[in-house]
Amino acid sequence: MFEMVDDTNAAGGKMLVQGHSRSISTLLSFETRTPFDKAELWADLRKRPLGEQEAALRNPEMRARLVEAAHARIRSREETVGAEPRRPEFDWIFVLDKPLPPYRSVGEIAREQNRDPVETMINLALEKHLRLFFQQPLVNEDQNVVLAMMRHPHSVVTFSDSGAHVSQIMDSSIQTHLLSYWVREKQALTLEQAVRKITFDLASFWGLKGRGLLREGNLADVVVFDPATVAPQMPALAHDLPAGARRLKQKAEGILATVVNGEVVLRNNQHTGALPGRLLRGPLAA
Repeated sequence: MFEMVDDTNAAGGKMLVQGHSRSISTLLSFETRTPFDKAELWADLRKRPLGEQEAALRNPEMRARLVEAAHARIRSREETVGAEPRRPEFDWIFVLDKPLPPYRSVGEIAREQNRDPVETMINLALEKHLRLFFQQPLVNEDQNVVLAMMRHPHSVVTFSDSGAHVSQIMDSSIQTHLLSYWVREKQALTLEQAVRKITFDLASFWGLKGRGLLREGNLADVVVFDPATVAPQMPALAHDLPAGARRLKQKAEGILATVVNGEVVLRNNQHTGALPGRLLRGPLAA
């Protein structure tokens, strides 16, 4: 893909790659989805309130039956699509117990404890009263490849499926992950390189004039953040969509304010009530 982009730009075309700053992962939990939800016995359990699920999982006899049913489901090798939970490979299911990597895998913890990995996953969730997320990468598993993609001169760090998977995937932290993990912790990119890839490079590619740079005469779209503390917070689950439908959300540390058209719309993660935004159209829209 990158060779095609290079060839296109060398021939006088205009092409840019939108890339991620980390793996794209399904977030698994007993509050959302697990890889075992369609298994016999699990399907009925997962319809119950979270407190009833916890009580059942703490019952040794019921838990043993659920572990066996989960393994029967794994052995079935039924294929999944989209952002649905994949058949579990426990060395590739990570405990999301902090905002930034490294994370420990369920498989690693199970071997240390000499336990079955399904039971280990259940026990880890019970320690948090089932309010624990597990991360199951779908793509971008190799972070060395992720870094190489971000460093490419014709790439930017951004991504969106317009909210199609808001109950399964959390992508709102890709910029804070870039600034905290790759810039501050790994020092793999400079702060200036990272900021350019999430502002000017993207705005200029789409022909959004007067945006993406702090310059007199430009529109005052500004994010005020502290490079020493900016980072994603832990993801959380909300039920604020129509009919109480759920969505994943993730806020940030170290961001003082977000300014749109010169008006502060977010201050310390709280909306101010200002609504100065408007639909942006590039030069091809006409």
